[in-house]
Amino acid sequence: MSLLVVGYVEQLEANKKFVIARQLLRSATSIGANIMEAQSAESKADFVHKLKIADKEAHETWYWMYLCRESKEYNFDKGLMDKLDEVMRLLNAIILSSKAKLN
Repeated sequence: MSLLVVGYVEQLEANKKFVIARQLLRSATSIGANIMEAQSAESKADFVHKLKIADKEAHETWYWMYLCRESKEYNFDKGLMDKLDEVMRLLNAIILSSKAKLN
């Protein structure tokens, strides 16, 4: 997903849409970084915590994509938004099942 966002951000920057492009790049690449960090978590609780951070970043990314979708001035990539929705569903399912195993 991060690589797809990088390509999309390059399109935005080519159209001089720098503010949202940079916010989108930061939040979207943070999703994958936090998922990778969760892979080396010190405990199940730490794993869940790091995935929750990834989920927060996914929601922020969704917000920036929403602004692109709603603005006539921005190109919008529906396929990218669909992938983001899928990532958010997967994160939610993993978080819920991991939390259940904690209890």
